[in-house]
Amino acid sequence: MALHIHNTIRLHFQFQSLLPLSSPSTSFFTALQPLSAKRVFSLPSPPRRKHLLPFKVCATVAETGQPKWWEKNASNMIDIHSTQEFLNALSQAEDRLVIVEFYGTWCASCRALFPKLCRTAEEHPEIIFLKVNFDENKPMCKSLNVKVLPYFHFYRGAEGQLESFSCSLAKFQKIKEAILKHNTARCSIGPPKGIGDLVLETSSAPKDRPADSV
Repeated sequence: MALHIHNTIRLHFQFQSLLPLSSPSTSFFTALQPLSAKRVFSLPSPPRRKHLLPFKVCATVAETGQPKWWEKNASNMIDIHSTQEFLNALSQAEDRLVIVEFYGTWCASCRALFPKLCRTAEEHPEIIFLKVNFDENKPMCKSLNVKVLPYFHFYRGAEGQLESFSCSLAKFQKIKEAILKHNTARCSIGPPKGIGDLVLETSSAPKDRPADSV
């Protein structure tokens, strides 16, 4: 009986020695809880994303600097911005074949046909290709009775008009056939129609039948 009491006192003394000396009433687990909680919940904050907006702005600026589809010309293609430029280009062509395209920047058919027209111009450097923006030259287009886009005129320089027709990408063969017909050493079959319409006396100019829609 004396041995059992002695062992109990010794075990109780050893357990008390594990507790902090400054607070004997504090339990062992309570003393360790603040340290464990600090280690578990003290997490680093996620990194912030920076400089995303400047990259997007630079990409937008680069895209807007690209030329528009109607600005990608072959070397023998000339943009016409006025009636006087049109008359001067025909006069300077002398007896060379001149193909005039009337187009609109909003015209989907014009845009689809344009790359193939550029390739045709590169294949025929002896031919002069004039491009007339319909919206920039409405009075001239009205005097020439251009009502459907894309529309084409074939001229033998200043000597006059040879042929005119509307054309789409699906009917591009019409342009190739007209080139074979009119791109001769001197002249094509039949006399030219003249260029009296280009004086821009629209009130007295004869009216041709409008081209059929394609």
